Amino acid sequence: MDFTKLSCRLARLCAAFALAASACVAVAEPAARDLSATIDTGLQRGLESVVRSLGLANEAGNKRLALALVDVTDANSPRLAMLNGNEMMYAASLPKVAILFGAFAEVESGRLALDETHIEAMTNMIRYSSNEDASRVLAWVGPERLLEILQSDRFRFYDAAGAGGLWVGKAYTKDGAYRRDPIRHLSHSATAFQVARLYYLLATDALFTPRLNELMKEILSKPGIRHKFVKGLESRPGVRIYRKSGTWKDFHSDSALVEYGHYRYIIVGLTEHPHGGDWLVRLAAPLHDLVVSPPPPAAGR
Repeated sequence: MDFTKLSCRLARLCAAFALAASACVAVAEPAARDLSATIDTGLQRGLESVVRSLGLANEAGNKRLALALVDVTDANSPRLAMLNGNEMMYAASLPKVAILFGAFAEVESGRLALDETHIEAMTNMIRYSSNEDASRVLAWVGPERLLEILQSDRFRFYDAAGAGGLWVGKAYTKDGAYRRDPIRHLSHSATAFQVARLYYLLATDALFTPRLNELMKEILSKPGIRHKFVKGLESRPGVRIYRKSGTWKDFHSDSALVEYGHYRYIIVGLTEHPHGGDWLVRLAAPLHDLVVSPPPPAAGR
């Protein structure tokens, strides 16, 4: 890690944050644009075909694999496909993206100032999955405050009366959980749909102000760990990836907003299996092709 280059980037980011914060006004109402849970039948068939071709249909059937794929090339007409998309699963470090989201919500509200220390901790938390920095950022937001934001009427990233969603009920330390989620009693959990929805709102400038969204994407960019979706997409040169992954014992997860030319799509995978990380590597390229490959030509008459 080149700390000189990182410091230069952080300085530029901090200056940009200061400018954004000076013009930022908190938004009290939910964003108008959102991701519906309505399935696109064509994309769904393609997703199921990819899973079958990789020999993972039984794993999905046994709920050891959850996937969400969203084509957001047309931001106003997203196409969604899912397998176990509303299944709550332990997601290890992936919910650090929720801590990042909570920090930006507090920046937007004026409760959290941005400086080089804050930006560096957030960047290390996401790009290199630093547990120490994740716990530090969580403390700045406040554990209970983060859960309040995640469950707020504006964002609705966790619904205790529904399918659940993103949850952070434990710092990334050896300390025990301070509040497990009400549905599955997990400390760090997610559903593929709610993670995909967070990325969708970010990608379409419906999460925060456009400038804050851009800066949040910057922190999610340039993944520092080469595995899972990042490794799987190395065979597709030209992709730009914004991601957060997670690994703990048999739990392997990944989430990414991917840009490729004019295409944009979101992939989220949650697994519970010793080989789950390899599944995500193998899924990445065919799911990429499912979105970016042109449809076959119509039959001649």
